[in-house]
Amino acid sequence: MKENIVQAKSYAFALRIVNLYKFLVQEKKEYVLSKQVLRCGTSVGANVEEAIGGQSDKDFLSKMSIAYKECRETHYWIRLLHDSGFISESEKTSLVNDCEELLKIIGKIQSTMKAKIRNS
Repeated sequence: MKENIVQAKSYAFALRIVNLYKFLVQEKKEYVLSKQVLRCGTSVGANVEEAIGGQSDKDFLSKMSIAYKECRETHYWIRLLHDSGFISESEKTSLVNDCEELLKIIGKIQSTMKAKIRNS
């Protein structure tokens, strides 16, 4: 079976977010922002999984749209964690790069699916 790139990348991103959460709680004793980034950062992959199991093209697009929005929110929290001194510049850059890659992939999937739905 062919690897699903968005599925694999969103899962790997979720693992990074879980590790970021553990670091923030254990090392930085930060409990509020860390919960926010954990919630939305792991939600990206969960919504991608739901999309893959969607019952229709519209259902697939809806779940991918939620994944996109959750990824945008994660991008925000990562930047805030950096600007408030909880993560380093290199940690932020690495996480933001992964986030932006997912945004590009999911955005392309959305536009392709919208065209397919429009033309059907």
